[in-house]
Amino acid sequence: MKKFVLIAASLLCVLVTGCKNEEKALEEYNVRTEATVMDFNDRISAMQADTTLTADARNAAMQAAYDETSAKLVEDGLKMLRQYPSGPLAVTVLQNIAAVLEADQLQEALDLLEGEALEDEFVKQLVALSGAKTATAEGQMFTDFTVVQDPADSLGSTVSLSDYVGKGKYVLVDFWASWCGPCKQELPNIAAVYNKYKGDDFDVLSIAVWDDPADTKVAAEEEGVIWSQIINAQQVPTELYGIEGIPHIILFGPDGTILKRNLRGEEIEAAVAEALGR
Repeated sequence: MKKFVLIAASLLCVLVTGCKNEEKALEEYNVRTEATVMDFNDRISAMQADTTLTADARNAAMQAAYDETSAKLVEDGLKMLRQYPSGPLAVTVLQNIAAVLEADQLQEALDLLEGEALEDEFVKQLVALSGAKTATAEGQMFTDFTVVQDPADSLGSTVSLSDYVGKGKYVLVDFWASWCGPCKQELPNIAAVYNKYKGDDFDVLSIAVWDDPADTKVAAEEEGVIWSQIINAQQVPTELYGIEGIPHIILFGPDGTILKRNLRGEEIEAAVAEALGR
C-alpha cells in the first residue's frame, strides 16, 4: 500500500493576471487534500486498533480505505489540472497525486499539462515513467536488460533477463529487496507457487533491486529463496519497467509476453494456475 504524500507548497507568483486566483485555488486544494489524508490516517489507525478484526478482514478494510481515498485524491487532482494546466500549481497538484495514479491516469494527467509545467524536472521524470509503464504494460513483449551479477565476482560475470524469460516457460518474476518487509511477506506465497508448479513449463526468478548484493544473499538464504536469482539489478529494471515500489511481481508468458503485472497475495497462484490451465 503506497503512502500518501502531501505537498504543502505555496506559489511564488509574479504580478500577472490570475495569480491571486491560483494562490486561492492552491490554498483551498491543500486544505481539501490535508483533510482527506488525515481522514484516511484516522481510519487506518482505528482499523489497526480494532482487535475484533481478523488479519484478512483488517487488510481488506485497509485496502478499501486506500482505494476510496486515492480515488478521491485523483478525482480532485485531475479536476485541478483541467482548471490550471500550467505553472507551479499544476506541478504541485501532480506531486500530490503521482504516487496513487494508475498508469492510464498518469498519462491522462500528463496530457492535461501545458506550458512551463512541462519543463519541470519532476514532470519530465513522470513522462519517462509513463513511457516505461506503457512499453511494459500487460500484453507487451518483455524488455531485456543485462547487469553484472555480483560485484564481488572478480570475473564480472553478467546476467540478463532473457537468460530466463522468453525461453519457452512461464516465468514469475519477483522484484524485491532484503530491506523490504512487504517483499518478505510475499515470499511464502511465491514459494508455495514454485513448489506446486515448477517444471518444464514454469519457473520463478527473484530480482533484487535497490539493494546491496551481500545483503540480498543473506536475506535470500534466511528466507528460503531456492529458485533462480539476479542479485545486483539495482535501478536498471525498475526504470525500464516503471516500477515505483516493491514487491512488484510480473508473470511472463513462454515467448516473453507480459501477462500480469503487480500481482500480490492470492493473485499470484490464481494467475499462474490460469496461465498453465490448471
